[in-house]
Amino acid sequence: MDVSQLFLTAEWRDLILLNYEVDASLLQAFVPAGTELERWQGRVFLSLVGFRFLNTRVFRLPVPFHRNFEEVNLRFYVRRKEGNEVKRGVVFVREIVPRWAIAAVARTLYNENYIALPMAHRIDRGAGFLSAEYSWRVRGAWNRMRASVADEPALPSPGSQEEFIAEHYWGYASQPEGGCVEYRVAHAPWRVWSTQHCSFEGGLEDIYDRTFAAILRGHPASAFIAEGSAVSVYRGKRI
Repeated sequence: MDVSQLFLTAEWRDLILLNYEVDASLLQAFVPAGTELERWQGRVFLSLVGFRFLNTRVFRLPVPFHRNFEEVNLRFYVRRKEGNEVKRGVVFVREIVPRWAIAAVARTLYNENYIALPMAHRIDRGAGFLSAEYSWRVRGAWNRMRASVADEPALPSPGSQEEFIAEHYWGYASQPEGGCVEYRVAHAPWRVWSTQHCSFEGGLEDIYDRTFAAILRGHPASAFIAEGSAVSVYRGKRI
């Protein structure tokens, strides 16, 4: 990939991924032009993802007070065929960050649905143990997602649900005037821990519509923590 097209570099670390099986009809209206929903063993997934941005640089330059921060996003999975290549990507329903400038840039360049809210995180590590929590405040009340794992992380098994969720290297964003923007997100494969020890608490209607809020209040079909890695996000192009 041409480094002149590089937009952002960072590390994404300690990712919590809560994955909910949904009916395809719920997401169809959000699928960008030129893409189609991607399924794992015939099933469609929506994921609530919390993680840390570290050492962030925009156009290879650090931005004061915007290098390290949290993000929580709600996303689903699509694919696009270009020639003989199948591009597996994500579409974001809503992204939460703690800095208004980050939200403004993402909305301007990609038309991503970012909002800025007060956020916090807590990471506890020990020998063979990791606990992560991400929180954001809406109307004075804190929302929290948590997960904890034991043992050591490992690369997902080929064909596993963890591999399906974690291994997407493109982003797609619908545009107001039609069409969509495609951008590449490059990173090494992530080691993961699967877990049943996860939770979400808080009010959701201020951020998501009632249908999404009802789904997120249920127990996820699966959950895991990904170790994360360095990432590179490239400039988008219209398709």
